[in-house]
Amino acid sequence: MLMSSVPSFVSELVRAANAVELLTSREIEGLLFRAIATIRDLRGITGIPVVGTGHDAVIGLTSLASSAGKASHHEIREGLLAAADMVRTLWIVVDSGTEISLTFSDGKPDATSSGVK
Repeated sequence: MLMSSVPSFVSELVRAANAVELLTSREIEGLLFRAIATIRDLRGITGIPVVGTGHDAVIGLTSLASSAGKASHHEIREGLLAAADMVRTLWIVVDSGTEISLTFSDGKPDATSSGVK
């Protein structure tokens, strides 16, 4: 995704959340997987590692995208808004030029360590 289109994509996610009953399962799945890819790309730019634990909100979005046909309108709306918030927040960090570095007590990153500075 072109970085100049990130704010437009956030708007698209919010609009979709406000009209979730008009979306097909395929459209919901597509939006969520695009959001997941964008979040991962933006995390990479900011220096945030992909942890992949159950605490990572992207895991929940992936689960929701995979079950879009079975999820309630409320769950889908909340997922789309959460995705929009994550993309927006990461975009603000990228756009501001802020650098994020992680420090781990043992010098090795692992799934249980944290330390965002």
